[in-house]
Amino acid sequence: MWPTIFFSGIAVFFGLMTVVTLVHLRWVRRLPAQVVEGRSVPPRVSVVVAARDEAARIENTVRHVLAQQGVTVELIVVDDRSTDATGRILQELAAGDARLKPCRIETLPDGWLGKCHACHTGAGTATGDWILFTDADCWIKPDVLARALAVAEREKVDHIALTPGVASPTTGAGAWHLLFLMTVTDWISAVNRDRPGRYLGIGAFNLMRASAYRACGGYEALRLTVLDDMKLGLLLRRSGHRTRAYLGGDDVECHWGTTVPDMVKVMEKNYFAALEFRLAVALGLGLGGLLVWLAAIVGPFTGTRTGLAAGLALWVVMLPNAILARRLGISLHRAVLAPLMFPALFYALLVSTLVTVRQGGIRWRGTFYSLEQLRAGTVR
Repeated sequence: MWPTIFFSGIAVFFGLMTVVTLVHLRWVRRLPAQVVEGRSVPPRVSVVVAARDEAARIENTVRHVLAQQGVTVELIVVDDRSTDATGRILQELAAGDARLKPCRIETLPDGWLGKCHACHTGAGTATGDWILFTDADCWIKPDVLARALAVAEREKVDHIALTPGVASPTTGAGAWHLLFLMTVTDWISAVNRDRPGRYLGIGAFNLMRASAYRACGGYEALRLTVLDDMKLGLLLRRSGHRTRAYLGGDDVECHWGTTVPDMVKVMEKNYFAALEFRLAVALGLGLGGLLVWLAAIVGPFTGTRTGLAAGLALWVVMLPNAILARRLGISLHRAVLAPLMFPALFYALLVSTLVTVRQGGIRWRGTFYSLEQLRAGTVR
């Protein structure tokens, strides 16, 4: 009796996950590719990049931003205590284009995360009507800013967020990325339907009206918030501003990893923070998720109908992943492998939790922050 109930529950779990995701996908689309009509005065956008030890990628990031069409760009790159050639590269690029304004931070003030302080510093000098926060390892296509601004004007919103694509991933990393996107479709759907209390922010592409940024408190209110991009979306929502979110794909490509281990490492500081450093919740989700997935894999080998149903329900998760793959223009075989990537997500959560707890905090950009600091500084 108990195995029947157990496997039936797993089948219902994955079945409902698939159905709910398919419903949310109605509101999860690519950034519209409409032709942007010329404006008599192009909108002015200040792009703020917080960079630390990005010598290998910063030149390409800068060139992609400065190549934006249909807008007037001001690029503020804040060199956050880099110890490599980042500063020198920025100075050389600035000598050839006055739109680039490098800024160097030598010392991090107490009570700040390095990235939050760098973004705060950059935004403080911004002169544009709009501010785009993007990462130093993200490359955006030349028409993306103009298209995003056209959507903001049409939808009458103050904030546009785009999920990043992953540049040249391995098959496993591509499948992991699809599954990760599937887990956030409800967030994207909710903000696109203006659901009360729902919010979203994405570090790769967080574009907002400058007046909205300043009205919500900006990075001044996020000094010790690890998930600063998401919580910036929360501040905007609380101050009455609306968001639209889209799949970025190759419109916004991130260059921070190409393998599943890379993805796990990137999420080390984020997943536990996403659960507001609640140990019991993190361990329950991580270990419970692994158990449910393993049971679905083993189910068909039990020779029972409910075990078979549990296994089939897991593989039905391919369907929403296939829709995401099609919308992103990537190979469908990654969607086939997506159900096998659940352990990687749960493992990443457990690694994030255990590493943070073992250290008693996180080390980010060369500075250690205790769990006590982070819990006290998290915006809720």
